[in-house]
Amino acid sequence: QMSTSKKLLMLAGFVVLFLMYYKSLPSHKCPHPLLQPKQWGKWVEFHSTAKVKKAANSTAMTQKKNKPVMFDLQGCDPLFGIDSCHLTDDRSLYSSVHGVLIFHRGINDDLSNLPTSARPRFQRWIWLNTDSPSNMRRIEGIQGLFNLTLSYRKDADIQLRWPVSFNKKTDKDFVLPKKERLLCWIVDSNVSTESRESSNYYRELFSKSEDYFLTISSCKFYLSFENSIHRDYITEAFNGPLAAGTVPIVLGPTRLNYEDFVSGTSFIHVNDFSAPVKLAEFLLKLDKDYFSNMRYFDWRQFYNTRPHLTEENYEFVHGVCQACHYLSINKVYRVVPDLYKWFFG
Repeated sequence: QMSTSKKLLMLAGFVVLFLMYYKSLPSHKCPHPLLQPKQWGKWVEFHSTAKVKKAANSTAMTQKKNKPVMFDLQGCDPLFGIDSCHLTDDRSLYSSVHGVLIFHRGINDDLSNLPTSARPRFQRWIWLNTDSPSNMRRIEGIQGLFNLTLSYRKDADIQLRWPVSFNKKTDKDFVLPKKERLLCWIVDSNVSTESRESSNYYRELFSKSEDYFLTISSCKFYLSFENSIHRDYITEAFNGPLAAGTVPIVLGPTRLNYEDFVSGTSFIHVNDFSAPVKLAEFLLKLDKDYFSNMRYFDWRQFYNTRPHLTEENYEFVHGVCQACHYLSINKVYRVVPDLYKWFFG
């Protein structure tokens, strides 16, 4: 058996090396677009009424190693119980749709792939952005184009987030998944061109949700480190372990910001410790203290969280369906006067 001091040294060394790596990551203000200009990144149209006929084979695609990846546009009802939406990429229906969702990363710098037809008075354009300010490029000329925002930000019109919800049936019988590992970290970065190969490998390795969550659930603690630190920027890197029954160790916005969305006893924040070695000591102590470790799961008595979708064809379906549902219940017309002033502050 390895002595406690050796375990502590190895764990502290791992955390220190990771923080050195994390801080060395370049900040890419102009990241390589995930979706190419002539692909799905242009826009997705949707109807918030059942009276409009669905477009046949309504799907969208991008390219992955010369292989098309089809995005499922029919998932709102089976996945979320939203049956009032019809999603389509058929642009011939543009003049009749209630909303047009435009993905920021897919907009051409010269705006040449945005709709050019006159916007109907009942139609709203929705700005979809999943990136933090550090990883998002500015595109001139779009500041006043949108009616609604769809983002991870708490003050967005539509929040792009897998929420923790109140559980009417308390989960008092929560059973902690079997743990085979002390600390885990899975990297999925798309902020630079150089990382695309590793990102593709990651997606293929965890092509099924059950593989991803099964792996995370086997760890006692998981490094939920965001690729940049900004207000409200808390991604699936946090939701994954939370849903899998693993304690997230977070590096991102402040503890108070995390507590805007989840219980403060559901995670460990690196800022609570003066140095990585102190965090390592704390984790080794928790590893031997079952009852103290279980306190990080007390929140499950009152709340639950839903595992996010990891399949590539469902990558945007949650946000798209949330946007369509929003239009079906909110009829007030508004305009975002200055998109960048709001987002960049």
